[in-house]
Amino acid sequence: MLNPSHSIKRRGLMLVLSSPSGAGKSTLARMLLTDKEELDLSLSISVTTRPRRASEIDGVHYHFISVREFERRRDNDELIEWAEVHGNFYGTPREAAENALADGQDMLFDIDWQGAQQLQDKMKGDVVSIFILPPSMADLKQRLHRRAEDTEEVIEMRLRNARNEIERWRSYDYVIVNEDLDKAFHQVVSIVTAERLRRDRCPGLFDFVSSLLDEKLD
Repeated sequence: MLNPSHSIKRRGLMLVLSSPSGAGKSTLARMLLTDKEELDLSLSISVTTRPRRASEIDGVHYHFISVREFERRRDNDELIEWAEVHGNFYGTPREAAENALADGQDMLFDIDWQGAQQLQDKMKGDVVSIFILPPSMADLKQRLHRRAEDTEEVIEMRLRNARNEIERWRSYDYVIVNEDLDKAFHQVVSIVTAERLRRDRCPGLFDFVSSLLDEKLD
């Protein structure tokens, strides 16, 4: 498998995970980021105007900023994508993402369908998009309650929005039903492995093939 340390130069890819709230996207993202030996993914840390939850750390999970600062960055084209979700703004800083791709680093984007669509429009060749589905709406509701982070009113809003989000599944490259977390994880790993081997992601192959053809045999 080609990876950033391989001698053949490879451009990084943008691995986009999207799902309705509670379908397991964030859990899968944590598992993928932990696998440094095989995947070595770097998390794209979004900026958001959403209030920080007790379990979150500024600069690790998100960069928490004001609405005014968000609007400044958006208007100055400092965000490669942005969206309003559940009444809050989210966006991806442009400079960090572009530098990582040029260095051959694969980046993980934990974003919603609006952000995914913008990335696909602007950087189609770099994006590998995966939509995570719950096995059922009843299961999704149970997961949101087990998370115990939102009020009943917020949970009902998330369930209403989930139907609209799920309708976007056709715009993604891959779709995974997260009924078994370990199985879903291994399916994502398989996708990353295959996408890293795509010819158009490996500009270093031109020089490598040239060297093969020029090689003199005794």
